[in-house]
Order: sequence, then structure tokens, then C-alpha cells
Amino acid sequence: MSIAQTVRPIHFEDFSGSEFERLVFAYHLCEGWTDLAWYGQTGSDQGRDIVGTRPFDDRPDERTVIQCVNRASLTQTKAEKDMSAAIGAAFGRPATFKFVCRCSVSAQRRDEVKAAANKLGVARVTIWSGSEFEEHLRLRAEFLLRRLVEGVPFPDTAAELRDFVDRFSAITDDQTLAMLARAFDRPAFRTPFQQESNLPAFLQAVEDTIRVLSTGIWQTREGVEIHRLPSLHHIRDPSVRSALEATVRELDHLRRRYKTLLSIGAIRPCGCGDPSCPTFMLTDAAAREMDHARDRVLTAFRKPYPSFSVTLE
Repeated sequence: MSIAQTVRPIHFEDFSGSEFERLVFAYHLCEGWTDLAWYGQTGSDQGRDIVGTRPFDDRPDERTVIQCVNRASLTQTKAEKDMSAAIGAAFGRPATFKFVCRCSVSAQRRDEVKAAANKLGVARVTIWSGSEFEEHLRLRAEFLLRRLVEGVPFPDTAAELRDFVDRFSAITDDQTLAMLARAFDRPAFRTPFQQESNLPAFLQAVEDTIRVLSTGIWQTREGVEIHRLPSLHHIRDPSVRSALEATVRELDHLRRRYKTLLSIGAIRPCGCGDPSCPTFMLTDAAAREMDHARDRVLTAFRKPYPSFSVTLE
């Protein structure tokens, strides 16, 4: 049975602060965040319920303090107190603050919290209301949402939560596809090749996506395993599994065409010797071919997963 048929709107207010923090922690595990630490469970969080690193392909990873606001409102006083405490904690100044709330959050409060963070020297702030958090859960981690509404308790510790997130026996094919779709939500599959800014990162993103679909292994750019997702081999429906195998073949075709175009000079680094230099030359035909090859990849994945929304921008 599809979760969309069974899951009602979530009332986060019915859950304790610890239960809410467990859900937020588990969600970010599913999102592929690294070095996640749950301080709220220790009773001495210093303004940091959770600390973790969000990986990016096109910019440096961000060390983030995540505050879980299981309250009727996000008050300015509470937000400023927690941010100031986190700045003074031993691990150092974060790159980003993130507030995950059970309540609604006005535009004015969002602006006020961001202004307070800027004064503390932190330029980036993300604020999710309860409805926004629920939307992300439905999109990225429906199996967590189902467990929540069915009243099944979450594990108590961070280690047990990691183990729980890595189990796939109760996950449907649709949920597996939703998790695998995250592998495509990156610049390598959204940016027209003419605007690509890092050739080695592009190739690595393609190879990482092949690995995720084939093995379920999600890694950082440095090759460190973050955690495991279900792979195409966990798919029960033979037609869906066949469509995913076709997607992997299209990804391999994209990788091979890129290497061929590079070898014949149709794609050419600028020659400065810096592997991360954003400047390169390519022919119009090569740009069209690379964009067409990526369209084929995205179309192949969309066949078993029609709600897939990643497109070339």
C-alpha cells in the first residue's frame, strides 16, 4: 500500500522534544549529511541539538548547527540565545544555522533570525516550518514518516538510528526510488554543460551516481562512505529494476562520451594546470551532445518514477 494513502497530516506537537530530535536526526542521515552528532540527547547541547556537515558538489561542504524547535512558536529570544551559545561552543563557529520547527514561521521572524545570525558572523540560515519539514519528509524519507504516524518508537541513540536508517526490508519500491532520486539532485544533472564550472567534479558526480544506483553506497567527494541507500537490487518489481538498470547504462554512456570528447579535444581544459579551474573550451556540438546524453539519463530514471523533477535548467 502506498504511504500516500495511509499517512495523514502530521501533528508534531504530539511528540516529545526527544522524539522530534530523533526524527530530525534520522532525516538528515537519510539526506546524506556527514559527521552528524546529536547533542540534545546528552542534556548539555550548548545551543546545538544536532551538528553535522552538509556535502555539496559545487561549493565547500557546510558545517551546520541544527536546532530542533518543538515549540508552539520560534521566538527571537530563543533563537538568539541558542545561536550565541553555539558560537561559543568548543567545536568552533559553524558555517550555517538551521532551525527545524514544528510550528509555522512568519517571514518577519525569518528575517529577524537571519539578521541576528549575520551579526554573529554566520551568513547562512535555513528555517523550516512544520509544514516545510513534513514536505521534505514526504519527498525524501517517507518510511520515517510512516513509522512516526504508526506510533512505532524510534531508536534511542544516534548509533541505533544510523543502523535503523540503513535497513531496507520495510521500504517499498516507490520509497526506494525517492531515495535514489537524491543522487541526481546536483549541479551535474541540472546545469547546461556550457555552464559547467568544474570538469573533474562533473565526472565524479556521474560516477558517484552510478555507484549509488548500483550498490547503494553514498560517498563524500573524498571517497568516505556516508551511509547506504537501497540500490536497484532491492527493487522488487522486475520492470522497475529493469528501468533502473537502463538508467545505469545511460549514465555509463554519458561517462564514456565525456571521456571520448575530452580525448579528442572537443572538450579541452584551459591548460593552466589547475584541475579545479572553471575555464575550459568545448565545441557547440560537444555541448549539445553532453546535454542530450544527460536528458537521456533523466528520462530513463523518470520512466519508473514519474514524479522525478530534476531537469536541465
